[in-house]
Amino acid sequence: MNDWPDDGGYGRGPANPQPEGPRRMSHVQRPQVPQQPPRYDQGHDPSFTQARGTGYDSGYNTGQVYGGDRGTPQGGGRGDGSGGIPPQYAPPGPGGSGTGPAPDWRRRIKVGSVVLVVAVLAWGIGTYAWASSQMRNEVDLSKVIERPSEGDCTTYLIVGSDSREGMSAEEKKKLHTGSAEGKRTDSMMILASCSSGNTMISLPRDSWVTIPSFVGSESGRKYEARGGSKLNAAYAMDGPELLVRTVEYNTGLRIDHYAEIGFAGFANIVDALGGVELNIEKGFKDKKSGANFQAGEQTLNGEQALAFVRTRYAFAESDLARTKNQQKFLSALANQAATPGTILNPFALYPTLGAGLDTLVVDKDMSLYDLGKMFFAMKGISGGDGKSMNMPISGSAPQGSLKWDMPKVKQLVEQIRNDEKVTVESNR
Repeated sequence: MNDWPDDGGYGRGPANPQPEGPRRMSHVQRPQVPQQPPRYDQGHDPSFTQARGTGYDSGYNTGQVYGGDRGTPQGGGRGDGSGGIPPQYAPPGPGGSGTGPAPDWRRRIKVGSVVLVVAVLAWGIGTYAWASSQMRNEVDLSKVIERPSEGDCTTYLIVGSDSREGMSAEEKKKLHTGSAEGKRTDSMMILASCSSGNTMISLPRDSWVTIPSFVGSESGRKYEARGGSKLNAAYAMDGPELLVRTVEYNTGLRIDHYAEIGFAGFANIVDALGGVELNIEKGFKDKKSGANFQAGEQTLNGEQALAFVRTRYAFAESDLARTKNQQKFLSALANQAATPGTILNPFALYPTLGAGLDTLVVDKDMSLYDLGKMFFAMKGISGGDGKSMNMPISGSAPQGSLKWDMPKVKQLVEQIRNDEKVTVESNR
């Protein structure tokens, strides 16, 4: 007896003893979802596809159902190690390599060059501003009266004074400067910077000249002319302005700029440069200046350099021989200072500028650019296209002074004023 119900219960067929015929299933259309490009961090993982609603992927087409290796023929990937990721979505490889875009080295070099140029310009402008602030523009050439007309060359009056300003007792003893108060001219030179060639002319301090009438730079009082005096007396009477006035009156040459340096500044500049190389043709000694030199090539420090340019009693023609040594040394100093190794090296430039600028006295119109031109003109003296000489001398004068050869002086001045090559020769 059959206890199962005859209503087609679970586990049994229908009550109809005849087998049921095939049925037609209705078609169910899968909803269309826009395809989204896979993110590069998703790879080709079916789980991400399902999560984004793009339908089920069995993995049979790619072999991933069996854990096949992506990017290999067995895994059904691209075969290039990308795991099927389109190149435009692939991450860049190490160092910018791989399938990502290569770095634009041209652009990087251009940007780097611009940054470097800006940095160099900023350093140059800063250095120029700092050095300009250190200059002592104290001499007022506008106070000089009855001046000659300007010439075609730029002229500088370069003065070495025996000023001991800022020196300690120990430094005075070391440099053999003595302890005299005030300051006097120890050396005087005219430097003419011309397109036809640079000329350096030493003016012996014992030159016999006329000190013209002048207006006191401090008092404003007018003084009458004083004929028959040594040139260095003009500086002692009223300083740089009267010295310029006296040089212009006796030569007829207009002085464009004035530069003066004392003992300490001179020695400090030499030491800041690490010494100055010089060839001394004949050795000499002088107790008063402390000079003690052997003949030959040697490097002079600040103390030795000062002794070299100050020595006068070791020579027969004391003043003239000393001026020649001064010209020789200043040319060597400028030749070493005005070089790329000094100008472009901050470790050499700043100590050199700092050593000299605070003791260098110049006229009010002289800029750092003008000072640089003066040094390069001095450098040109030893470069083969320049000329160094003493003021032409015709003989002796009272008080052991020296008389200028005025016809030669006038010819020399005319050649400089007209920017002509100097052909005048010194007598001594």
